[in-house]
Amino acid sequence: MKTTFPTRLTRRSKLGFAALLLGALMACSSGGTPPRDPENACSIFKERPHYRQALKASERKWGVAIPVQMALIYQESTFRATARPPKRYALGIIPKGRASSARGYAQALDGTWDEYRDGPGRAGASRSNIRDAADFIGWYVSGNNSALGISNSDARNSYLAYHEGRTGYRRGTHLSKSWLLSTADAVAVRAARYEAQLISCR
Repeated sequence: MKTTFPTRLTRRSKLGFAALLLGALMACSSGGTPPRDPENACSIFKERPHYRQALKASERKWGVAIPVQMALIYQESTFRATARPPKRYALGIIPKGRASSARGYAQALDGTWDEYRDGPGRAGASRSNIRDAADFIGWYVSGNNSALGISNSDARNSYLAYHEGRTGYRRGTHLSKSWLLSTADAVAVRAARYEAQLISCR
């Protein structure tokens, strides 16, 4: 029996191919590569204007200041879309998996990301998509801050609550971690720097 093959793509096939091509182009345009100058907010937005749009939409929706969001993203992933914790090895050679399930711009854990997708997150939300990551940060930080009495413009304590979670922050688990307190101070300094930069480049 002779087999014949269609010579024309169906409309669905064409749309599917176009979606795959668009995804590939977007991955090539940013992918896991951070902006050229992640320390400079003006440079970041000039190079990747869609970052500004995503962060601004999150700020409008959740009330978390753009410089705070940016400082958190910098600390978590240095703006790398595909960032993940390093792999661990037993005896230096036997793979033991990664330290956690965190991934993407916001380094969101599987469980927390699932909670976000089941709540305000859009269908198909991805941790490597800046729009989804910014919306996640706005949602998570504003929820923490509302419950803990932290200002959405307080980068230092927003980061501590982001890192330790609400229960840990309430218990003061961060107070015995000098390295974490130093990191939170650095986040606050970077947020203030981003804020000053954004004022100057408007």
